[in-house]
Amino acid sequence: MTRSEFDDIRAFLADDATHAGDLLRVARTLIDDLEHARMREAVLRTYYLRLLTAARATVAAEAVDAPDPLAFIKHELAERGQLPENGEAVQRILADARAAAALLACLEQPAQVRPARGMRLRRCVGSARTLPH
Repeated sequence: MTRSEFDDIRAFLADDATHAGDLLRVARTLIDDLEHARMREAVLRTYYLRLLTAARATVAAEAVDAPDPLAFIKHELAERGQLPENGEAVQRILADARAAAALLACLEQPAQVRPARGMRLRRCVGSARTLPH
């Protein structure tokens, strides 16, 4: 649910003209949305756990010089239809991975606080503009 939708619901609830039946309908809708979100979270957690397990098994298989250490991760990606199929897809995926790594590196850096320079003046009147009389 977007921030705007939350704001709309808050305004609807705060309105004195809102009837009890309308509130009940909103409550049921919110409960349905919450249940849907919890189910989606459970599915995503399952996908994450399977992928994490496959990644760990891949690294462990490589550590013991298994014949096909990538078998675990390949299987998991194939089940989701996420294996790259051609050279173009491979290059795009590698470029996406490099870009994602760069973005993550930026996110991990502490935010730089700009020094306060006092109150900022708005520039709404220029020399060519005139104010209405």
